[in-house]
Amino acid sequence: MIEPRLNYVSCPGPAAVRQGQSPTQEHRMAWWEWNATGNPQHPHVVVCAHGLSRQGRDFDTLARALCHRVRVVCPDVVGRGHSDWLADPMGYHVGQYAADMRALLQHLHQQSPLDTLDWVGTSMGGLIGMALCGQPGLPLPVPVRRLVLNDVGPAIQWEALVRIGQYLGQPVRFASEQQAADMLWTLSTGFGPHTPQQWMDLTRPLLRALPEGGWGLHYDPAIAVPFRALTQEAAAAGESALWQWYDQIQARTLLLRGAQSDLLSRATAQAMGQRGPRAMLVEFEGVGHAPTLVADDQVAAVTSFLLS
Repeated sequence: MIEPRLNYVSCPGPAAVRQGQSPTQEHRMAWWEWNATGNPQHPHVVVCAHGLSRQGRDFDTLARALCHRVRVVCPDVVGRGHSDWLADPMGYHVGQYAADMRALLQHLHQQSPLDTLDWVGTSMGGLIGMALCGQPGLPLPVPVRRLVLNDVGPAIQWEALVRIGQYLGQPVRFASEQQAADMLWTLSTGFGPHTPQQWMDLTRPLLRALPEGGWGLHYDPAIAVPFRALTQEAAAAGESALWQWYDQIQARTLLLRGAQSDLLSRATAQAMGQRGPRAMLVEFEGVGHAPTLVADDQVAAVTSFLLS
């Protein structure tokens, strides 16, 4: 079975905290590379960006479906997975994440010039994609050609943010991987049907071995600090800026929605099809927030859009 290669890129400020070291003046972002094209410098890159408390290995199934045709890059957003944790938790925000992604894209372009760039973003990863695509003056190596927004848009339902805030950053310790998978499933039934093996494959990269034994979650609990500081009024004000980004997107856009999503309303999805890039909407029955891009129909929707 094809496996990815782990890489790192240095991103300027804010500082990171690494165990046993003084705070740095930069931070490292990890990224996973999938490339079975036979061309290590393949010029068509698809970046897959994950959700708030997830990491880059969420896209293993999709990446395996794409990597014979394109180079697939799946970053661990700072504070998650194998990336650094920030010294100041207020650095955990979409603006910083987008800046880190620009550093990654410049790094990739320096390795080998890009001529085609696509973006797949789940939830938070979709907001990062909107930030990159919706600000025409940003210095990207090449414009994003095709954009996949997975269950996210400019208007986010407040009730969904409240739900996420109830578990984000809470201290947990699991005695085994299976216990972790069982507990995480109780929080994630909105992802829709998964086989036990599919769910375990999604769970293992979310875990890190603890020095005292057992397993903890992969991310910095402090990512919850700015999230919990968000008020309903601030979220409403931010919606206007997100619509401005969305309306300036030039990339051809596919919008995926779980038909039972509590984060992306049907009304918002329909509006996204009528303005800005006029996203093409594909919905998945029996799925809430967010499709994991593991099921065959979900993978087919993305691969056909990107490769057609």
